[in-house]
Amino acid sequence: MKGAPVQRRRTRQRAAIRSVLEQASRPLSIGEVLELAQRAVPGLGIATVYRTVGALVEEGFLAQVEIGGEAPRYEVAGRGHHHHFRCRRCQRVFEMEGCLPDVQRLAPSGFVVEDHEILLFGLCLDCAPRRRN
Repeated sequence: MKGAPVQRRRTRQRAAIRSVLEQASRPLSIGEVLELAQRAVPGLGIATVYRTVGALVEEGFLAQVEIGGEAPRYEVAGRGHHHHFRCRRCQRVFEMEGCLPDVQRLAPSGFVVEDHEILLFGLCLDCAPRRRN
C-alpha cells in the first residue's frame, strides 16, 4: 500500500543505537554511535548504524548537525534552540545552552535575520591545558 508508514522492528541493535543517542550529552558521529553501541551489541556493524540512524532521522527522532566540511553528527531532536562547540584537538562536538541576545544587530544594515547557527571552535575541558593555581 503506497504512502503507508513503514513499521520498524524493535531489535537489540536498534535499541542499543537509540539508547546511545538518548544518553549522549552531545551530537555523535556515526563512528561514535557504532563504538558506543557495540558495548551492548558487540557484533553491530556500520551499515546497521547508518540504516538505523537514517530511519531515526526520517522518523523525526534525530536531528542532523551539520558542521561545514565534515560528516554530519546526530542528536535527539526537539532539544530547542542551541548552538555547538567543536574541539580542535579531539574533534568532538558539544552542545551549548543559550543564545546571543539580539542576533539581528550583527547583520549588515537593512538585512533581515531569519535564522542563525553559531559554532565555536577551541579546546574542550578534556583537551585544554590544565591551569595551575
